[in-house]
Amino acid sequence: MSGYEREGRSIWRVLREADELFAKRGAVYDALHRLDRRLEEEGISYALMNGMALISHGYQRYTENVDILLTSEGLATFREKCIGRGYVPAFTGAQKTFRDTANNVRIEIITTGEYPGDGKPKPVAFPDPAQASIERDGIRIIQLEKLIELKLASGLSAAHRLRDLADVQDLIVALDLPIDLVDQLDASVRDEYRRLREAAQSASLGRE
Repeated sequence: MSGYEREGRSIWRVLREADELFAKRGAVYDALHRLDRRLEEEGISYALMNGMALISHGYQRYTENVDILLTSEGLATFREKCIGRGYVPAFTGAQKTFRDTANNVRIEIITTGEYPGDGKPKPVAFPDPAQASIERDGIRIIQLEKLIELKLASGLSAAHRLRDLADVQDLIVALDLPIDLVDQLDASVRDEYRRLREAAQSASLGRE
């Protein structure tokens, strides 16, 4: 029996959910738009992160969560104004992980000042969403350069976050990102961006 079947989710359901996600509909997108409206109502600045941010920037990667960046003040306001009103803790004692009660979609919150990857101090930290986001289709999304910088810092510092490096390489391929984007990244991650771009180019040449 497959993992999907043990969880009560067939592979066909997972594929259907992926199709809905990439077509910008379904439970995850509904949860995202409901969250956007609620944060706007409460005056909470945010930036969409991780899987949904990758999709918004043009790289289709499946995700079941909505990950957002808030300031610590924004998180405190969210807890005060939203918990019990459409959102509940995902588990007992959860401080940054919630569920949208309408869609049963997991909401993961990251806060400004945290460090990506291993969580230890480093030159790259999660920024203030008001200063590092762009608006697209009415949704605030982390800037592409900042998303890449954060993922590189995460993957370089934590072995369990190697998927973040793969995401950057996939972004490079999907968006044909230029080498001079490296100038917009923190110096601590520039060599890794160059390496991943060179590897992507070599793989592309090998397929020709």
